[in-house]
Amino acid sequence: MTASPSADSARPSPAALRERAFTALTAARARTALLTDAVSDRDLIAQHSPLMSPLVWDLAHIGNQEELWLLRNVAGHDSLHPEIDPLYDAFQHPRAERPKLPLLGPEQARRYAAEVRGRVFDLLERTALEGSALLDDGFAFGMIAQHEQQHDETMLITHQLRSGEPVLTAPDPDPPQGPPPAVTEVLLPGGPFTMGTSAEPWSLDNERPAHTREVGAFRIDTAPVTNAAYQAFIEDGGYGDDRWWAPEGWDQIHRHGIEAPLFWRREAGQWLRRRFGVTEPVPADEPVLHVSWYEADAYARWAGRRLPTEAEWEKAARHDPATGRSTRYPWGDADPTPERANLGQRHLRPAPAGSYPAGASPLGVRQLIGDVWEWTSSDFLPYPGFRAFPYREYSEVFFGPEHKVLRGGSFAVDPVACRGTFRNWDLPVRRQIFSGFRTARDA
Repeated sequence: MTASPSADSARPSPAALRERAFTALTAARARTALLTDAVSDRDLIAQHSPLMSPLVWDLAHIGNQEELWLLRNVAGHDSLHPEIDPLYDAFQHPRAERPKLPLLGPEQARRYAAEVRGRVFDLLERTALEGSALLDDGFAFGMIAQHEQQHDETMLITHQLRSGEPVLTAPDPDPPQGPPPAVTEVLLPGGPFTMGTSAEPWSLDNERPAHTREVGAFRIDTAPVTNAAYQAFIEDGGYGDDRWWAPEGWDQIHRHGIEAPLFWRREAGQWLRRRFGVTEPVPADEPVLHVSWYEADAYARWAGRRLPTEAEWEKAARHDPATGRSTRYPWGDADPTPERANLGQRHLRPAPAGSYPAGASPLGVRQLIGDVWEWTSSDFLPYPGFRAFPYREYSEVFFGPEHKVLRGGSFAVDPVACRGTFRNWDLPVRRQIFSGFRTARDA
């Protein structure tokens, strides 16, 4: 795949842009097929959790959004099946209600998505990737590739929630390469840095524009918090001590009887977890996974620390003190590789904490990209100068204190939808997502 353009590079040729778009779309569709072909039609139409859509809804929604933005908005075509548009509008029907809708069946959904994709590839070949905000640098095609990969991650979450025999396999991450980090936390000097981007061609509206942010000196964990560290919080009675919990979080864990991360259970004095249909001992050295913002915040308080702000997280991930630049990734501007980050569902679990020294930041912070989404303390808010594009419903309608920001991506995130400026968000109660955290403190 052609390297993604950096902020400092010349604009790629039309052929390179087409190659990048074609590769990204093809990779997303291969992953969609893996996730939907792995289960029976009965599993595809079932709702495995009220928190999630049936897998068949995601499959047809992927095709519907691709048709909407590429065939209709870019090419100006009429709707192929206008009668299904309301069924796949995520804002019209909550996830819990979607199984009751007259959805396309598995084969219908596959044929629809394939028909749309065939027409999109024809469009990609003959369309000039310039002349409008949707077309410049192939943005619309990149947006759709990212959208499909985001739904692939959502479908992987559904696979984790479903009961039954395992249907997905992947090799485990390699053991950490090289020595472990020499320190457990890193000092980030105070001062300004450039947050967000105005140059990344496929960046989404909430990542824009680039702006200067002043951040005081702080210390941040070298690696994400591990299962062993989190287990110490549990064994110390952390879930029974209201000193550590935000009031809403304290209410949440008591109303639902929560005593550990999602999918954990204690059996014969040992902590076990379920992972994609397999029950295994909780691995001590992996980053903790499937914790809510409230749980992350409570652990940080118990540890005498706090969650980093979103600006602190991005400064740790992008700021190079030697040059003063903000890079695309912690390691620089080059695209992710397997040596740098655990991304793309290459594995079905996080790598041990302290892995990927080749992906470390200039100051030595590791695993800022991949492995687990990392909760920050920040509400999801627009940057100064924000402009909704190409539609308000992607970001703007979610701005406010109801949603907390997550950063960095997880093992389930594809590189096309992951970069140092990428912003994810969710409700602070959410635990089914592939979420973990690291902590910080004032310098």
